[in-house]
Amino acid sequence: MGIDFTTLTLPEMAQALAPAVADAAVFDGWTDKAVTSAAQAEGLDPDVALLAYPAGAIDMIAAWIATVDRAMAEALPAEALDQMGFTSRIRTLLVFRIEYMAGRREALRRAIAVMARPVNMVHSARLGWRTADLMWRMAGDSATDFNHYSKRAILLSIYSATLAVLVDDDSPAQVETYAFLDRRLQDVARFGKAKARLTGSDREHFSMARLLGRLRYPAR
Repeated sequence: MGIDFTTLTLPEMAQALAPAVADAAVFDGWTDKAVTSAAQAEGLDPDVALLAYPAGAIDMIAAWIATVDRAMAEALPAEALDQMGFTSRIRTLLVFRIEYMAGRREALRRAIAVMARPVNMVHSARLGWRTADLMWRMAGDSATDFNHYSKRAILLSIYSATLAVLVDDDSPAQVETYAFLDRRLQDVARFGKAKARLTGSDREHFSMARLLGRLRYPAR
């Protein structure tokens, strides 16, 4: 059964229509034309649909990201993540997002270009931070001090760099993207071990959560 858009508020409509807008953005970019195409495909008045995205492209992309966030939260409940260590939780969350977006790589490419525009930088940073915060909270992080911010900054850096690889990855099943992601996570881990030796804290068993809390910037 299709969505009854007549029962939705404009913010709810924006998210409900977002996957169809993303499909159309593959061909039309994040434009009013994409919204019109998506609305027609869903049996919704295009003029009404356009009201759901008053700021244009960045609102369309924000709604799409929100649908990915919601899908991730639904697919990976706490009871599933609780069976894993912190490192595996973070990787699992990142892999979910990669798999979700892999089928719409052109829409993702165009979204990255829109988000990189100077006029959208602040909004884009907030969207990225919100996603990184959600992933850490789903992973069980409860830090409230400086670690809270450093963990999210590093995770956002890794996630953003991985998406940049994904949009140009023509390898089977995105193996190059996953290899890149694992290298980034391993680089951070190696840096953390070296730092532990220098500070004399190598008595502790290595933990990705502790490491991301210590570092301000990702390893390059």
